[in-house]
Amino acid sequence: MHLTETILSLLREHFLALTAVTATAWLLKNRFNRGLNRYPGPLLASLTDWWRFWDVYGQRPERTHIALHEKYGDVVRLGPNTLSFANPKALKSIYGLNKGFVKSDFYIVQQSVFKGSRLPSLFSTTDNTFHAQFRRCVNSAFAMSALVQYEPFVDNTTKLFLERTSELFAGNPEGCDFTRWLQFYAFDVIGEITYSKRHGFVEKNEDVEGIVDYLGKLFLYVAPIGQIPFLDLLLLKNPIYLKLSEWGIVDATFPVARFARARMSERLPSLSADGSILPTKGASKPQTQPDLLSKFLAAHDARPAFMTDTLVQTMAVSMAFAGSETTAISLSAVFYYLLRNPACLARLRQEIDDAARAGLFSDSESGIVTFSESQKLTYLDACVKEAFRMHPAGGLPLERIVPPGGAEIAGEFVKGGTIVGCSAWVIHRNKEVFGEDVDMYRPERWLPAEGADPAEEERRIKAMDGCMIQFGMGSRTCIGKNISLLEIYKLVPSLLRRFEIRFQDPSKEWRLINAWFVKQVNFQTLFEERPLVQPEA
Repeated sequence: MHLTETILSLLREHFLALTAVTATAWLLKNRFNRGLNRYPGPLLASLTDWWRFWDVYGQRPERTHIALHEKYGDVVRLGPNTLSFANPKALKSIYGLNKGFVKSDFYIVQQSVFKGSRLPSLFSTTDNTFHAQFRRCVNSAFAMSALVQYEPFVDNTTKLFLERTSELFAGNPEGCDFTRWLQFYAFDVIGEITYSKRHGFVEKNEDVEGIVDYLGKLFLYVAPIGQIPFLDLLLLKNPIYLKLSEWGIVDATFPVARFARARMSERLPSLSADGSILPTKGASKPQTQPDLLSKFLAAHDARPAFMTDTLVQTMAVSMAFAGSETTAISLSAVFYYLLRNPACLARLRQEIDDAARAGLFSDSESGIVTFSESQKLTYLDACVKEAFRMHPAGGLPLERIVPPGGAEIAGEFVKGGTIVGCSAWVIHRNKEVFGEDVDMYRPERWLPAEGADPAEEERRIKAMDGCMIQFGMGSRTCIGKNISLLEIYKLVPSLLRRFEIRFQDPSKEWRLINAWFVKQVNFQTLFEERPLVQPEA
């Protein structure tokens, strides 16, 4: 007892000194962690991840990352255990196949919750083996060859979108919140492709069940909390809270999961009343349709031991979770940069009109362009790729953990357990790859230069393509990439065939919010109908 009292007395007397010593030791440990002190970066970043938290909380971390690499070079330390790479040679080392890197806990924060249980998705799981099995189950549903099955769904929504744009915004001086309108479109397309039914965003011109605003708020949470993932265990994924939800005492189900569940119920009337995810064994099977849900259910039938009810639910949630946000951001970028660069817009419109006069387009009434037709428009392809380069949807480094034995990354040996990553916003502005004018929107960089050696130009463009990571890279490339490309390459020329589009106020720049996905706000536009160019006799 005497010894205990003595120790407690000493602790009381020297509390401040002991606290200072402990804090100093912790900061020094962070500073010299895994020998990362040899890499440059902000001093505070090397001491605590709270530096990253506050930078991301400020909603423009991509600007910080670009500036840091301009100041310090190819490798920058962003945290006590985090490195960012700007050298394109790092891409294959970090994201290449069979390299042994796994996603960091940043992605776990993005897992949805349904009835108290996490829903690790293809995007958010950190288990490469689980990911490989899961992807094998559904990969064929997202293959480029499957696009022909989904194009009629996209056409249904696109036709409605063009009609509603005409009704709501053509000649309307109040203008259109173009980013939001494009997100409504993307959400309804995903609804058609996934459930053979639109959600109703475009028809109603409203945020159905508030899901768009909810996702915006969720990403504002995910981005900073993901810098210190432990915080998520204290907040949305508190184990006690989840257990109470599992017992039915509270409801911790994410609204996006409820939204997906409601859409599944509309598509599968035989869903049992007990709240299970799929129809009971005695229920009749849903009508066979070439939509994604039918393919998820087919995967469930083919591999029920792995493709469980929960994974079917997870895929449905994933389509709502990321299927609209990234596509709408990319569409907004394409149109914004075209409007900011009238010469580029004029050249693209000329290409589209010339194609129409030449009879390239099969639809001369609604103005809808098929995907195969869009692939013949070379300047359209250049404009889309340049928008991807200038404004990739993801605004943070794609974090991976170095395997236990360590790895060489762009000439640097990095110890195992270190978090490493590349940001598309940094890589896409590499002057050695893309040219000195990386801050300029110039679609012509994607076309062979006149008078230049064709073989050399082919190598140059191929090198640029190899450094584009707007959809990720390697085995964890976004599985919905082809669906997103289908939407973008169809909608851009279709809208330009039907409408003259201009800024409501050209003097106003858009404002960007980097909440993991870099969303645009204050992008107001005006629409005017234009005569549909017809084939020449």
